[in-house]
Amino acid sequence: MDQDSREQYQHFLLHSNVSTDLYEFRQNGQLRIVSLVDRLADGLSSVYTFFDPEPAGASLGTYSILWQIQRCRDLRLPYLYLGYWIQESPKMAYKATFRPVEGLVGGRWGTL
Repeated sequence: MDQDSREQYQHFLLHSNVSTDLYEFRQNGQLRIVSLVDRLADGLSSVYTFFDPEPAGASLGTYSILWQIQRCRDLRLPYLYLGYWIQESPKMAYKATFRPVEGLVGGRWGTL
């Protein structure tokens, strides 16, 4: 998404065929995390999350996932879909700590 135009970015975030919720997390009034989450029949799908990089090591991405897991429980939904995961991407490494992880490998879905 680094090279997308404003219109492409806006289309990605705002145009969907499913119900999308935007969650804001604040600490002492300061915005720390924003998560866009699609609501599906069998779960939630974490579309896009961005967060304040300070303070370093705050694990705000992990916090967002834990909150979404609890949201699934509150809504009695069995699944949370974390979206794309690229194993070689350091920015996405935190996703692999949540188990079980399923992925498409060699054209087949399975537990990683």
